[in-house]
Amino acid sequence: MESIQSIKQRFELIGNDVKLNRALEKAIQVAPTDISVLVTGESGVGKEAIPKIIHSLSHRKHAKYIAVNCGAIPEGTIDSELFGHEKGAFTGATQTRSGYFEVADGGTIFLDEVGELPLTTQVRLLRVLENGEFLKVGSSQVQKTDVRIVAATNINMFEAIKKEKFREDLYYRLSTVEINIPPLRERQEDIHLLFRKFASDFGQKYKMPTIRLEEQAIQLLLKYRWPGNIRQLRNIAEQISVLEEKRMISAATLNSYLPNASNTNLPAVIGSSKKESDFSNEREILYKVLFDMKGDLNDLKKLTLELLKNNDSEKVQEENETLIRKIYGGKEEEIPQQESSTTEVLHLPEPVTETTTTVVQPVQEDRYHFAEEIEEEETLSLQEKEIELIKKSLERNRGKRKAAATELGISERTLYRKIKQYDL
Repeated sequence: MESIQSIKQRFELIGNDVKLNRALEKAIQVAPTDISVLVTGESGVGKEAIPKIIHSLSHRKHAKYIAVNCGAIPEGTIDSELFGHEKGAFTGATQTRSGYFEVADGGTIFLDEVGELPLTTQVRLLRVLENGEFLKVGSSQVQKTDVRIVAATNINMFEAIKKEKFREDLYYRLSTVEINIPPLRERQEDIHLLFRKFASDFGQKYKMPTIRLEEQAIQLLLKYRWPGNIRQLRNIAEQISVLEEKRMISAATLNSYLPNASNTNLPAVIGSSKKESDFSNEREILYKVLFDMKGDLNDLKKLTLELLKNNDSEKVQEENETLIRKIYGGKEEEIPQQESSTTEVLHLPEPVTETTTTVVQPVQEDRYHFAEEIEEEETLSLQEKEIELIKKSLERNRGKRKAAATELGISERTLYRKIKQYDL
């Protein structure tokens, strides 16, 4: 069994991180077997090196090694690419074609970005993993293949399974052994080492002196998050090697090549989920409050009109006890009592509707008068906010009125009426 150091030299791997060494140890240990391997890690960490190591150390090393980027093949043709097709199987199939699983018989297939496979292709792949059988597109003849599969992905597989974008049984078939490659930001000691290696390579490639970093530039290099990982570090080293005339690079110069470098030390919230009933920001919460206030105001207007029509405050209070408690929170001392003098001078025209509010203003006491002023000033703005709130709720729920109505706290029929009213 080869040592980790010899593997690093053979495949030009740089770094002494503990997690990286553990990943290489796993690759060396599983290589002589036919176990399926799933390589996980962020984009740009160098996942493609692991299947090459596994293939070169296995008994299949003299057979074919084929790397397939599943995300780069269109959904309509990926079955044909992997399993082949018969002549006339579809438009443009002018001759029989062998797929990757047939060509790589006895060898290794590396399925990069396996999480991007369509569900129908996942079913075919599961059958290959279980018994080595597959069908060409347009054929009814079962064929056998002896292929080892090493897959890689940069997505969270459990999230994909939860969203029904990836089959759970296929995941457990692929991940008999799972090898995780750590992101560059967790390999602090390796960052400057990798940068020096890339700078040296590009200096030789472009026949220029190798660039070097000042001490402050090195510290900036280590503090940066490197969202693109090794691929991004390599690109930065190449840009600086080509564009900068001075070969000693300062922190200010390096900072100009790092996107969003000023936010390197800020904490990030990752994987936070949002409930359907939550509002996305404080502005929408305010709209919800105003929406509720408008409902309370309409209830108050209704109660006021009942008092004016019936001329009997005690009877109205008994009949509308639930409404009164809803408006005033059930506190008896806060419930306004109608003055007897008011009933002697009020004469409402017939018919009386909720929109007829101008006759109340001259004779109503202050406690009712302020409500009329609010209605006069805020009606238009509240209506606009209500329309915006309904639109945002429908967008969040992808046009599903039932879910939107639940979020707004109103019935589906009321929501439908408002949509028709506002022509949404």
